[in-house]
Amino acid sequence: MTRVAIAPGVTHWPGYLQAQEQAALLAELREVARQAPFFVPRMPKTGKPFSVRMTNCGSLGWVSDESGYRYQPLHPGTGTAWPPMPEVLLKAWGELAGYPHPPEACLVNFYEASARMGLHQDRDEQDFDAPVLSLSLGDTAIFRIGGTVRGGKTVSLKLNSGDALLFGGEARLAYHGIDRILAGSSSLLPQGGRINLTLRRVTKPA
Repeated sequence: MTRVAIAPGVTHWPGYLQAQEQAALLAELREVARQAPFFVPRMPKTGKPFSVRMTNCGSLGWVSDESGYRYQPLHPGTGTAWPPMPEVLLKAWGELAGYPHPPEACLVNFYEASARMGLHQDRDEQDFDAPVLSLSLGDTAIFRIGGTVRGGKTVSLKLNSGDALLFGGEARLAYHGIDRILAGSSSLLPQGGRINLTLRRVTKPA
């Protein structure tokens, strides 16, 4: 595997998932979405909708609404438990994360061509010793990551379908986001768009 160090604590594996693996994972995600339908998260307090739709798999799922950001074991719409993570995601965590405990949540974000994600920190977890692992499917995204202070220097890179990206250590609380989606850059999703899978450990191991 090609491994590219982007910044201290930030590593990129271009083409980590081959085309056949991407297609197989996409089929598994359709089953995840059948059990746990996509929903639109909303900003705390204001209720403003995000530009992405999302669902989760794993023992915990991340949600956001007027009450705030949080992890919970049940889908906010159906009230049922999140479906388990596909095995290929657990395999990726085992190969790339360098962390001895399994992930508990996988956020599944769907970006249409117009969707964006502003610079933010992933800090709703209890265990910052664990890294965040991201896998991309579909159209290419322009990803931006900086330091742990808002307004500092940032680095941009393209995340193509099948790419993996890890940030941890001193970059675990780095500000990061998606500037734009390059529509039509992949044929994996018949209607276009991008799926981002973000694997996270939420609780501290016993």
